[in-house]
Amino acid sequence: MGRAFEFRKERKFKRWSKMSKVFTRLGKEIVMAVKAGGPDPANNTKLRTIIQNAKGAAMPKDRIEAAIKRASNKDEKDYEEVLYEGYGPHGVAMIIETSTDNTNRTVANVRSYFSKCNGSLSTSGSVSFMFNKKAVFRFLQGEHDIEELELELIDFGLDEVAENEGEIFVYTAFEDFGNMQKALEERNIDIINADFQWFPTTTVELTEEQEEEINKLIEKLEDDDDVNQVFTNMA
Repeated sequence: MGRAFEFRKERKFKRWSKMSKVFTRLGKEIVMAVKAGGPDPANNTKLRTIIQNAKGAAMPKDRIEAAIKRASNKDEKDYEEVLYEGYGPHGVAMIIETSTDNTNRTVANVRSYFSKCNGSLSTSGSVSFMFNKKAVFRFLQGEHDIEELELELIDFGLDEVAENEGEIFVYTAFEDFGNMQKALEERNIDIINADFQWFPTTTVELTEEQEEEINKLIEKLEDDDDVNQVFTNMA
């Protein structure tokens, strides 16, 4: 995966290190999953995945259970997943995933971050066509052999498998998420995290100073409670 993979991994772990924000985001995801498919993880694949991610992020069990219970309360807020697209400084394409109970607030905040950092918020579809959306599964390598896993998982939509620092990353197309999740579960693989990421079809090379400008915008976006993930086509 090269430098681009290392950069995404580093940024993702930096984001996940902000534990209070992580737990808030996961709590909202649990609420949305329960409202959409019920409180039983056995019958709600999305909820099962989010609970698995929450455990991987060391979210306390009582907070997970509280979020599930809270979602059953009809007075609990309804959250909406909204995707924003734009261009940062130096023409860098950006995709921002959010979950919000107030879209007016969220779009105003996102627009202000772009404006303050010499970027611009664009219309839906203006950037996403330059990315491929993929499912990414992460688990400990343990005794798993990458070549054997590749052969076993190819029929379930495997795009790529990579190892980094004792962990294995399995990549598949967005639409093959369910098939791959089932295949890994059937092999008793303990998935630490499973989510969707946007991968650019082409990347933009920047100087160190230009990268710093983009990173400032990314940090502003990621500090917003409504923002879940930020993706760019920066190399």
